[in-house]
Amino acid sequence: MHLSATKSDWQEADPALLSGMLGQLHLIRAFEETVLELASQGLVHGPAHSSIGQEGGAVGSAIGLRTSDAINGSHRSHHQFLAKALTHLTGGKADLAELVHDDVRTLLRRTLAEILGLAQGFSRGRGGSIHLQWLEAGALGSNAIVGGGVPLAAGNAWAQRRAGTDDITVTYFGDGAVNIGGVLESMNLAAAWDLPLCLFIENNLYAVATRVGEVTREDRLSARGLGFGIPSWKVDGMDPLAVHLATRQAEEIMRAGDGPVIIEADVYRYFHQNGAYAGSAFGYRTKDEEAEWRLRDPIVKLEREMRDLGLLDEATARGVREQAQEAMRQVTGELVEPDPEAGGKRRIRPELWPDPATVDDGLRGDAGALAGARTLDPAAYDGPRKTVRFIDAASDVLGRRMAADPRVIVLGEDVHRLGGGTNGVTKKALQVAPDRVLGTPISENAFAGLGAGMALDGRFRPVIEFMYPDFLWVAADQVFNQIGKARHMFGGHNNVPLVLRTKVAMGTGYGSQHLMDPAGIFATSPGWRIVAPSTASDYIGLFNTAMLLEDPVLVIEHVDLYRARQEVPEDDLDYCLPLGRAALRRTGSELTVISYLSMVHRAAEAIDEAGVDADLIDLRWLDRASIDWDTIGASVRKTNGVLIVEQGARGTSYGGWLADEIQRRYFDWLDLPVERVTGAEASPSISRVLEAAAIAQVDDIVAALKRCRAAIGAV
Repeated sequence: MHLSATKSDWQEADPALLSGMLGQLHLIRAFEETVLELASQGLVHGPAHSSIGQEGGAVGSAIGLRTSDAINGSHRSHHQFLAKALTHLTGGKADLAELVHDDVRTLLRRTLAEILGLAQGFSRGRGGSIHLQWLEAGALGSNAIVGGGVPLAAGNAWAQRRAGTDDITVTYFGDGAVNIGGVLESMNLAAAWDLPLCLFIENNLYAVATRVGEVTREDRLSARGLGFGIPSWKVDGMDPLAVHLATRQAEEIMRAGDGPVIIEADVYRYFHQNGAYAGSAFGYRTKDEEAEWRLRDPIVKLEREMRDLGLLDEATARGVREQAQEAMRQVTGELVEPDPEAGGKRRIRPELWPDPATVDDGLRGDAGALAGARTLDPAAYDGPRKTVRFIDAASDVLGRRMAADPRVIVLGEDVHRLGGGTNGVTKKALQVAPDRVLGTPISENAFAGLGAGMALDGRFRPVIEFMYPDFLWVAADQVFNQIGKARHMFGGHNNVPLVLRTKVAMGTGYGSQHLMDPAGIFATSPGWRIVAPSTASDYIGLFNTAMLLEDPVLVIEHVDLYRARQEVPEDDLDYCLPLGRAALRRTGSELTVISYLSMVHRAAEAIDEAGVDADLIDLRWLDRASIDWDTIGASVRKTNGVLIVEQGARGTSYGGWLADEIQRRYFDWLDLPVERVTGAEASPSISRVLEAAAIAQVDDIVAALKRCRAAIGAV
């Protein structure tokens, strides 16, 4: 439906609401003008995506929200962030005679500091203009990936509903994002699960310089909701009261538990995509068009209506504007100063820059959650054991964690069907808590992001299943740009307690798009921890440790191990395998062989066949922060040679970075270059013969062992 504010709406509006809107509009406008001024002086490193002209949509929608309601936004989000933060601080009220108090001034200073990349910013300068976050105020964090924040917002909305609240989440995005797959996937998922999510489209007509009508046949973007059964509004975004009224109606639906809504607000950015130039300067729109929209300015509109109602005079209006500008002058003066080496110019105050030594701080948590955990290393365990199938151990420990911790949520495709998913790992979880096992649509980008939103909310610990690791490319934005980077990007403040399970299925005939080993991709992507168990007993301990960590953890399984019968500690599903500890599966003096997953067993077989006296190291932990360099180093110093064994394709190989790191660390002890066994360059094919040729086999390991022995003998 379409909604616009009438004269009676203005007459019935609470004067305090209108004053609150006016105060926020002026503060945001003055803030944005300051950002553009500093950008023109070269003091903003990176983009300056101004929201001048678009403030009405943000203020109208956010001013009625609770602090416990949440928002996130896109790269153009200063106005949304400030509107939510100001509402948090002031309750949406404003004394127009004394607009700026200390808390508001602090907000403006910290926000500007973040945009300037300073340590005093909300994210210690790491997020900048396009990653603004203040969790205390319900601002979840804006996003530089177009549409990237929408799945995360859906996850936050899921958490709100599951926690039994009637809080809501508003996700802001532009016209350019409505054709993004993850946005449409999230619309579907939010509708299917009745999530309290407001999909707020700021339609400013242009995605950079491309007009809406050029890229879609249906330019009523709110009509996207019809296909998903989502009620929708199209509203004049230059009229903050109209937006507020539309949002209030939408809130009633969401807070009642009736699912998501869409609000499309027609707004206009006065400047180009980035910087202080008008769009007409680049030729994609006319000066006449820009002038017409400026006549509809939200501040002008609000002040005119308030004057007509006798709520505002010219002196007060000027005073509000002057207070906002003066506040920004004061804030700016605290962050910049005259440059003594460039007369008339300014510079960032040098003492405010972040310490370069902190560049990697916050990539991962400190693993403090493991303190006090009961650890057991199955490699050294001599207590009672029983024999189980690997797959049953995986299912049992997942079920155990579900029973012990009501925060644990399992989600993925078909995890709720087939008696435990496509391989049976979720069988026990279904028996323990079927309401916490969520079968998702086939939409990895959406449900991975939804899981991330759950984790970032903090009240839940999602376990996401990707049926095959190749599907991570479908969800690559959420997996790498969002989940992996969230903690560091937002200043190290965000715990991301998320486990992503997937299986390597080489040898099953599923072809090039189902059989990859993801270890190499994740190991070279920041933020992730990685475990790769070769035994059922290790799986139990590694999974339990992963579930305690406050970081995203990739748990890699292998179909070759699923049906294997192996020993595990009897009646114990609660031990943790220590973080960063490898297992020395056999000892020798000629060579160090390093592997993981099922290739540990094949390497052992090859060592026997070749008759080489070798150390065999089962890595268990694969990520850069958790790998056991003590065990590797001790072995290399003893044997003076290394062979890395893995099964998958050479191009995405895990061993590539590992070999480089070993040679850097242990060059003085190596008598020969690090040798590697991998699959072929090609991904495995459907043909049984070509698939076997593409995958590393025992014979390949034997041949490599013999090459190493010959090279050692020649030294």
